Amino acid sequence: MISGLFGTLISLERAVALDRPWAYLGPAAAGLGSLFLLAGSPPVAGAAAYLLASATLAAASFLILRQQPALFTATMLGGALAWLAGNLFWLLGDGISDIVGWWLAFLILTIAGERLEMSRLLPRKAGSEALFILPLGLLATGARNGVTGENGAVLFGCGLLATAGWLLRHDIARRTIRQTGQTRFFAVCMLLGYAWLGVAGVALLLRSPAATAFGYDIALHAILIGFVVSMVFGHALIILPAVTQWRVAYSSRLYVPLALLHISMLVRVVSGLAEWPLSRQASGLLTLLAIVTFILVIVVATLRARQRRIEGISGIQAGGLRPDNALSGSAAPRTRS
Repeated sequence: MISGLFGTLISLERAVALDRPWAYLGPAAAGLGSLFLLAGSPPVAGAAAYLLASATLAAASFLILRQQPALFTATMLGGALAWLAGNLFWLLGDGISDIVGWWLAFLILTIAGERLEMSRLLPRKAGSEALFILPLGLLATGARNGVTGENGAVLFGCGLLATAGWLLRHDIARRTIRQTGQTRFFAVCMLLGYAWLGVAGVALLLRSPAATAFGYDIALHAILIGFVVSMVFGHALIILPAVTQWRVAYSSRLYVPLALLHISMLVRVVSGLAEWPLSRQASGLLTLLAIVTFILVIVVATLRARQRRIEGISGIQAGGLRPDNALSGSAAPRTRS
């Protein structure tokens, strides 16, 4: 999920933004690594492909940083380097539980960098950027020490809480949630995701993975489902047109899969705290239902919007009106009096 799905999508988005042919090696290698693993190849084959993908993403991110030196581009480069480190340690033989902190840091830093870029539109208080850097150091140190160990869990958990607190305080979503339609939907996705990032931090601090597996499970899913997938829901209507050139439409019905997603996370957390394995499995089905419903709502809304555009053009042509007159609300071309 992290390297195969999100690694491919983030690498593709960065390649499109950079517009260099070699940058597309990143998403291609990430997709190839996933195919290797799905086909039952030795893990070293998938790890090598992911290493190539992350190295390409890091190179692309470094070039973007040189073109636009800023804290947000440096943060996204840090995310790419975290993914590179995790893949390198995996290729060298480290276990998944030992390197998962690097992979999680890859997603967290990438998203945090993108939100920092958006938040430049708001007035910045003195010292806020220094406060932004602190949690990034905690996340990197925690990932290096291993999130399943007591020391690494504490450092990583503190980094998650500090990151969530900074984003909740400074993100532009605090203002855009007062608006309507698609803009408000984005903001709701963002703020709910930050809340789950904080929950993950609390889980690592209070229920250390070294003491109980359920603490690790809660933290992992709070980050990947509650935070990352919520971000995907929020950004899908922007990322899909940018990457695929497909026009997609917003619908207020998108709140239904968003609610299902966060209900599934609540079920997961409660089940983890109570140590109920069956309801934990049920939460996974709810998450899958939320994702499928989200895709269906977007497809239906987009098809309906396209049909309305076609009907509108047909009506204009049948009425003998020019599109500019129809759009301006005029029933007929204006004539001089």
